[in-house]
Amino acid sequence: MPATKEQIRQIIADNDLNSVADVYSLLKDSFKDILQELMGAELDASLGYEKNQKGDVSTSNKRNGHSPKTLKSQYGEFQINVPRDREGEFGPKLIPKYQRDISGIEEKVISLYARGMSTRDIHDQIQELYGMELSAEMVSKITDRILPEIKEWQSRPLNAVYPFVFMDCIHYKVREDGRILNRAAYIVLGITVEGYKDILSITVGANESSKFWLGMLNDLKNRGAEDVLFFCVDGLAGFKEAIEAVYPDAKIQRCVIHMLRNSFKYVNYSDLKKFSSDFKSVYNAPNESAARSELEKIKEKWGRKYPYAISNWENNW
Repeated sequence: MPATKEQIRQIIADNDLNSVADVYSLLKDSFKDILQELMGAELDASLGYEKNQKGDVSTSNKRNGHSPKTLKSQYGEFQINVPRDREGEFGPKLIPKYQRDISGIEEKVISLYARGMSTRDIHDQIQELYGMELSAEMVSKITDRILPEIKEWQSRPLNAVYPFVFMDCIHYKVREDGRILNRAAYIVLGITVEGYKDILSITVGANESSKFWLGMLNDLKNRGAEDVLFFCVDGLAGFKEAIEAVYPDAKIQRCVIHMLRNSFKYVNYSDLKKFSSDFKSVYNAPNESAARSELEKIKEKWGRKYPYAISNWENNW
């Protein structure tokens, strides 16, 4: 049950809390005391009586002091005294015999790793936040745990049919061996027959190429994706041929966003907002005839000033 405002005010007054560090210190001490009491209660239940309250309980077993144990938690490291019994039957379930890390630190490490931090960065972050010394080697061992899960996800079976598949690439920079390198993340997004989005594949390569996409398309086919109705892609050279080699019956559409970006390269910044607004009438048209009519209107308005921006649409119609 949460503490009331009055209880919180009393806690602040009793403990002279004046900073976040004071609150953290109190939580650490309180956490330790609660664990200590809980383990004592566990031993009471195991023996069948509370301390100094044996009464008529029939048992030869009894308390036998404590063993110190250092724990790692979200509040840092601290020592507790684990109660013992004379016959060695008691094993606390709250903190099992060989467990020393009760903070879920591995989940925290993996979370930091997923955000792109290096093992050294993670080591420094854990030490600063939780006061724990975690070697770079240990961080690597922890993060290696997710590799089987990644491989399992990358090779999981796919649906037999996807009405729409979008394929695109994200370019980013990474630091590797002290150098800044360009990398490309190849991403395949499928729309299921039920209308849900599903990331089918993410693969990292050195740079974007149609040859690399061909390998990814073959991987989709091998994982069970027998048919794709429509592919939506950018204008990468060789992309169309790669798709036709694996899915010869699929329709290929140019991505509207990529088309706009290609046109924007030829348009002055001062005209960009109006130009892009006018083009909505083309790609939002209800049918091809209406779209061609809208394109002609735009050509009359912008064609003389930006001929290449218009011909880009005509050539990829």
